[in-house]
Amino acid sequence: MQFPGKGERQDGAQFVVANEDAARLAAEASSALEHAVGVTWYDAAGTDVDRAALYLCRLRRVGASIGGGIESGDEVVRRILEQASPAALTWIASRAISYMDENGYPDAVAPWFPEDVDEG
Repeated sequence: MQFPGKGERQDGAQFVVANEDAARLAAEASSALEHAVGVTWYDAAGTDVDRAALYLCRLRRVGASIGGGIESGDEVVRRILEQASPAALTWIASRAISYMDENGYPDAVAPWFPEDVDEG
């Protein structure tokens, strides 16, 4: 499969598979988001909240390939999140922050915000 280059948007026949993947992933992500509400991620790996995040990440990749850049992938994810219930949106955002924190994001960005880093 050939993907468009940066700045190109292609909706023709050669991109049908990517478009079908995007539509399927969008539906799966929306459903998974709603099923994830209240599901903890500390007791077990591979829960519904992890599945929702997986679908959103995969959708972002497909959206970026169809739209010709990473911004297009972000936009596709935002459209799904705009349709989510407030509870689902809060839950997946909480999961994302938890993941970022546990994987060193605060330490990675600390040099950019030295005035905001607790030295204690």
